[in-house]
Amino acid sequence: MNRPDANSADQSANKDDDAVWLDLVARLEGTGASAAGSPPSAGPLDPAPGDAGGPQRGSNKAFKDFDPLGLTTPPAEAAAVPEPSEGAGRPLGPRDFEVGDDDDDAFVPEEPPSLAGTEPLTMLAWVGAVGGPIALLFTAMFWRSAPLVAILGIVAAFVASVVFLIMRLPQEKNEDDDGARI
Repeated sequence: MNRPDANSADQSANKDDDAVWLDLVARLEGTGASAAGSPPSAGPLDPAPGDAGGPQRGSNKAFKDFDPLGLTTPPAEAAAVPEPSEGAGRPLGPRDFEVGDDDDDAFVPEEPPSLAGTEPLTMLAWVGAVGGPIALLFTAMFWRSAPLVAILGIVAAFVASVVFLIMRLPQEKNEDDDGARI
């Protein structure tokens, strides 16, 4: 069994990657790279010497101001913003806001018709259309030696149910109804 040499080029590349990773983690946590125990190295986030545009080593301003979703600053139109407690020390999040009562004119859908008032033949067709594939699945899993007549009966009931439901669809479209309800 061959073990990789500790001084090979691949191992030194891994050590450099680890140092860069520890430096990045230390920056994001707000501590210096020396506090994380790794030596300061020129990582990919460091600007070139003399480049004043990027974040400076040891400064965490670029990471403090980074908030693409706006979770740390409350929106201007929020109804009620809770004040953080004295010892909280954490930024406000989306669950720290209360929802206002702006739902006065909200859409309330009408109650669906009861299944008790459904035509029995239509209900039987729905049971056959939905239950046929489920019955075939359970037959294949639990009743492997099912006779061919039982399987063909389930398939025939499914096909007859689907055909019945398709035949019950309206034949012509109402031109006045575009589907929207007010």
